[in-house]
Amino acid sequence: MSVQRLLLICLICTGVVLLVAVAVTTPWRPLPEPPGGFTHPDAARDFTAAEIARGQALARAARPPAYLSMALSLVVSLVLGLTPAGARIIEAVARPLGGGWAWRILLGGLVLALIGRLATLPFAARLEVVRRRYGLSVQSWGSWWADLGKGFAMSTGLLLVVALALYALIRALPRAGWPIAAGGGALLVVAVSFLYPLLVEPAFNKFHSMPDGPLRTSLLQLAERDGVPVQDVLVADASRRTTALNAYVSGFGSTRRIVVYDTTVRDADPREVELIAAHELGHAKRDDVLHGTLIGAAAMAAGVCGLGLLMSWSPLLRRAGADAAGDPRSLALLLAAVAVIGTLAGPGEMLISRRLEARADVHALDLTRDPEAFIRMQHNLAVTNRSNVTPNPILQFLFASHPSAPERIASARDWERLHGKG
Repeated sequence: MSVQRLLLICLICTGVVLLVAVAVTTPWRPLPEPPGGFTHPDAARDFTAAEIARGQALARAARPPAYLSMALSLVVSLVLGLTPAGARIIEAVARPLGGGWAWRILLGGLVLALIGRLATLPFAARLEVVRRRYGLSVQSWGSWWADLGKGFAMSTGLLLVVALALYALIRALPRAGWPIAAGGGALLVVAVSFLYPLLVEPAFNKFHSMPDGPLRTSLLQLAERDGVPVQDVLVADASRRTTALNAYVSGFGSTRRIVVYDTTVRDADPREVELIAAHELGHAKRDDVLHGTLIGAAAMAAGVCGLGLLMSWSPLLRRAGADAAGDPRSLALLLAAVAVIGTLAGPGEMLISRRLEARADVHALDLTRDPEAFIRMQHNLAVTNRSNVTPNPILQFLFASHPSAPERIASARDWERLHGKG
């Protein structure tokens, strides 16, 4: 059996597993349709004209740098990967150290990542200026540069380790290397998700236990009533960077944690904090992080099989200035393919994320049975975070990880009608 046929079989098998898992486990309709149909989201019903205009203004200012950065990043990857330019850079930077394949992967990968980062840096800086102008960012430029450097170091370090392992594997096992890499990639996704709260989050924020008091007691009682084991509620020092309100769940198993921004504790009403925590408990109770991790692992396995097929296509390799998939000069092509696959997969990831967020909202309502406070909380979150409550439907579908505030408020009203409270 040829390598291409083997990879095609692997791609079909992992792709079917992925599609079935997504179809079966995604909560496509978290809330039953109430009598009379679903409530139509209406921003004008809950937000003033000034609040709507403020969110729209921020969105208009942020869209150009955000989307231009995304587009330029993809273009740079394609130019480096689909022309001999990337291969020449890889060879040139490794030549002073003898040009061995490992040096070409490590130094070439570092330089390619640096080129991509520098190309989009002006747009990242512009986006930070916009966030400052609208009062969302309060961090110093020194802190911003430090975050940028830490993020680049972590992501590039992981990239280089993975690339080195992958090329070592496919050079040693040209036939079986890609299927083995698919399994290894799936395991890597699980490991990164598990270790993320321990290794990555502490590099960007400091965490402390929520101080003893009525709020901490009420949150722990809420978790106990929900049947979710929570040993502690952590507070992140997000106020060093932002005025936004937020909370999240990360990790799974022994690394699972519920984190609340200190801005949320400081600025939100205690009942609103309880509702935010109830939403996060919904993620924890349903193991949404683990669910997303396993879906991501299946997607990684399918993606690696697809990459193997692309990297075995001789015309593509020749265009990139490489002789074979195991040739280190093909690294730029590999990174370009990853960029394209990631871009194409993005809308699907966002769709699943929005469904999980909607289910967590329903969980918060089931747990607290307080739709009025939930609506008030969603309004205040949107206003404080300068959210665009009238998003473009196409952009919302492509890029939004959460339902819009009017959609979430409409869902709360549907819950209210279903439970005879409206």
